[in-house]
Amino acid sequence: MDNTAVVILAAGKGTRIKSKNINKVVLPLAGKPMISYVVAKLLNMKLPDIFVVVGFAKKSVMEVLGNKVKYVIQKKRMGTASAVRAAINDIESFNTVLILQGDDSAFYPRALLENLLLAHQKKSPVITLLTVKKKNPLGLGRIKRKKGKVMAIVEEKNASDEERKINEINAACYVFSVPFLKKYLPKIKLNPLKKEYYLTDLVEIAVKNELPIETYTAPEKIFMGVNTQEELKLAQDKMDLIDK
Repeated sequence: MDNTAVVILAAGKGTRIKSKNINKVVLPLAGKPMISYVVAKLLNMKLPDIFVVVGFAKKSVMEVLGNKVKYVIQKKRMGTASAVRAAINDIESFNTVLILQGDDSAFYPRALLENLLLAHQKKSPVITLLTVKKKNPLGLGRIKRKKGKVMAIVEEKNASDEERKINEINAACYVFSVPFLKKYLPKIKLNPLKKEYYLTDLVEIAVKNELPIETYTAPEKIFMGVNTQEELKLAQDKMDLIDK
């Protein structure tokens, strides 16, 4: 893991959660800012560099984390791929990079992150996706496979009735080969509806170029989306229980 960087995405506005003055990743869970849980685990893993991509209400994130991490500013917030592109020059000397969200990663055990990285190192694909099998995958991106191989991540709004039956979802946590990222990030096209660049498009790009993709499947209990006030309340209750 000595040559693995980390990029935490914490630039988004979090429109649905309606946090106006602070970034949603610093909203409190069990008395601590959400993002602080995963940062503490990553620091304990002694990975060489942790970069946090900030944008909306960036001062609120930087005040919480201080000098524990390095910062990358996403000047134009145009999606997850745009956020990673902002950090690409900072990570170009690394072989691999772990990319995760600053909110839902609060529930990831350290062992999960370590095992995800080990799984990637073992087979050396261009992408290793963290996936979760959910009883109710409503609203989440599905992992579409063919003969066991990952073919695409299909968002709920674009999924067919058959694809909506898939219960394996994308947890939005990835390990990438950095040379692959450098080569193919610029090839991601602007989504015509959302006017954003999606990191998940790299899955289809890898498939088209016949490049290897692996997955690491985690238990459902580690996945907790925090996108609305209702989900924040559920996350608060869950973290309270964990802390006790």
